[in-house]
Amino acid sequence: MKAVLVLKDGTVLHGAGFGAKKEIEGELVFNTSMCGYQEALTDPSYRGQILLMTYPLIGNYGVNKQDYESKEVHTRGFVVRELSRDFQHRIGQENLDEFLERNGVPGISGVDTRFLARHVRSKGVMPAIISAQSGEIDTSALLKKLENFDYSKMDFVSEVSPREKSIEGAGGEKKVALLDFGVKGGIVRELVKRGCEVHILPSNTSAKEVREIGPDGIMLSNGPGDPAMLGSIHKVVRELAGSAPIFGVCLGHQIIAHAFGGDTYKLKFGHRGSNHPVMDFVRKKVAITTQNHGFAVGKIPDGFELTHQNLNDKSIEGIRNKELGIFSVQYHPEASPGPHDSAHLFDEFAKLMEG
Repeated sequence: MKAVLVLKDGTVLHGAGFGAKKEIEGELVFNTSMCGYQEALTDPSYRGQILLMTYPLIGNYGVNKQDYESKEVHTRGFVVRELSRDFQHRIGQENLDEFLERNGVPGISGVDTRFLARHVRSKGVMPAIISAQSGEIDTSALLKKLENFDYSKMDFVSEVSPREKSIEGAGGEKKVALLDFGVKGGIVRELVKRGCEVHILPSNTSAKEVREIGPDGIMLSNGPGDPAMLGSIHKVVRELAGSAPIFGVCLGHQIIAHAFGGDTYKLKFGHRGSNHPVMDFVRKKVAITTQNHGFAVGKIPDGFELTHQNLNDKSIEGIRNKELGIFSVQYHPEASPGPHDSAHLFDEFAKLMEG
């Protein structure tokens, strides 16, 4: 199967197709992790995006039943340097090619991912198309299709948020209301591990409905897209302030900023990987973190203080308001996959709920 990757700026790369025989468009982004491709593919924060892995060999440990972060693949397409159809791992059950084909996601291999990563770092993330077909591919027609594609104007939260409420860790001592904007399974598992009964709620849940649960704490999850578009959610978070401790992660962190008068901006090429150094001003330590986001907090809201800062580009990675019992981080403390430097944040959330 042939495949072609076309970028909006006219860049065209030809390679071998794998996964689904399909044509898709999305925003091209890159991830610098050396492993964890299954977790990335099933992370709802990648909704609407074409994922490029900078590590050159992908697929060598296959796909298994344990490393899903959600029930489906959310990336639109997948770009790798070298695809391994043969895999070796004690829990591996399926190769990556079969997995993507079964989930209707096309991939392209045999392209220069080093060039692509440097290109995106230089030019910024941009719309792209993968076309994986058995016949000839008209690249000029693909380029024309990209003219009106704008990732930032699409509401992906409504696509990934659940339609119905659910509960994990039933009977737990502490009750958490988790507003699900595209939550990773690792976040839910960390809360359950700490004795929490987690009420997973759709993104359009009202403040009144959250309060009716009687939560000891409120969690705002990660998720895809532009946080500035979520005005109705900002309002709900404002209304919930003071009713219980609030912990925000990634998109949840950005929503907190908007809810209390701050703002966000789009990063040139985002932060995606498992080795981002962050200064923790509260603990006076540097944490190596897992990140996946294309937007960042610009203005810190009044009443909040800076708690964490990215050491690569000095962007805001954490804020808190002690009086209201609200704190948030831009990165993923559950780190699936990645270092466990920041797992203590779930402990701090549990202590706040106890207090």
